[in-house]
Amino acid sequence: MAWNEPGNNGNDKDPWNNKGGRDQGPPDLDEVFRKFSNKFNGLFGGKKSGNSSGGGLGGAGISFILVIAFIVWALSGIYTVKESERGIVLQFGQYDRIADPGLRWKMTFIETVVPIDIEAVRSLSTSGFMLTEDENLVSVEFEVQYRVIDPFTYKYSVTNADSSLAEALDSALRYVVGHSKMDQVLTDGREVVRQNTWDELNKIIEPYSLGLIVTDVNFKDSRPPSQVKDAFDDAIAAQEDEQRFIREAEAYAREIEPRARGQVSRMTQEAEGYQERITLEAQGEIARFEKLLPEYQLAKQVTRERLYIDTMQEVLSNSSKVLVDVKGGNNMMYLPLDKIMEKQGTATRVALPSSSDINDLRNKADTSRNSNVNSGGDRFNNDRFNDGR
Repeated sequence: MAWNEPGNNGNDKDPWNNKGGRDQGPPDLDEVFRKFSNKFNGLFGGKKSGNSSGGGLGGAGISFILVIAFIVWALSGIYTVKESERGIVLQFGQYDRIADPGLRWKMTFIETVVPIDIEAVRSLSTSGFMLTEDENLVSVEFEVQYRVIDPFTYKYSVTNADSSLAEALDSALRYVVGHSKMDQVLTDGREVVRQNTWDELNKIIEPYSLGLIVTDVNFKDSRPPSQVKDAFDDAIAAQEDEQRFIREAEAYAREIEPRARGQVSRMTQEAEGYQERITLEAQGEIARFEKLLPEYQLAKQVTRERLYIDTMQEVLSNSSKVLVDVKGGNNMMYLPLDKIMEKQGTATRVALPSSSDINDLRNKADTSRNSNVNSGGDRFNNDRFNDGR
């Protein structure tokens, strides 16, 4: 049985709240808005509006629309500032505050947020032909890296901070190159040019308060005009060879110097050792002579013979020799000649004189010495006689 049939006895409710169970269709929208408005006004202590069959939304509809519009407006003001950004908040175009990273809210149509990335490293470059101090033309390419540190100053201190920095870079680079020689720009003075350009750029942008900081500058390239490029390449290659030769010479000097110092030290030690050895030997000879002199004074003949025998033993012990019996007329050898020949290659025959021959030689030597002494005495007397005369 349908809900609107007479047999329902009114137990089933009409979803449209129609009385009498008659099929009157869906209610009017004005009635729905009116009820909603009455409930809304009741929450805030307002008066309920009566049943009116007039056309239009009326006060309830307007209130509902305003509430919906307020909610939409409030939700539209929610925004997010990234961790690497800072937001510049403007009220009717005038600076108000800086929004930190996170979830933020602004008044839509009243406030405007301009996000600025302060952590990103930006870069710009400049290049061109520039005149050096010695009136030569070089092509220079330079790059600068910078970062924003003050969002409001960066955005509103000048018309375009990036363009201002590019013009300042070009001015600083031309100034530094104009006060440098061509060889410095092309070869060994590139680092000096880079540092001077950095310093000059900071001096130029400081009064303008661009709200940024220069983190690094890079000297990318410098080259002469194409007409003279080959000649400059040869010159640069020669300078590089010069530096290479200098480094090789320094390495050789570092290698030779310690070796020479070691040789000097070794020779010095050897000389000191030789000096000490000679001194000790001389002292030993003196001590031996001092001990030998009293013995010689007591027994001259015996001491002479002993000295002679010791000397001959020392001399003959350091030479190759063969002892042969010359008195007997035979060729008997007292030393193994074949062994000596194997070691020395040749043999020296030495005839050892007998004792009688030694005495004869000693007598002749004494006679010769005495005659020399007598002749020397005669000459001395003659000289005295002649001087006295």
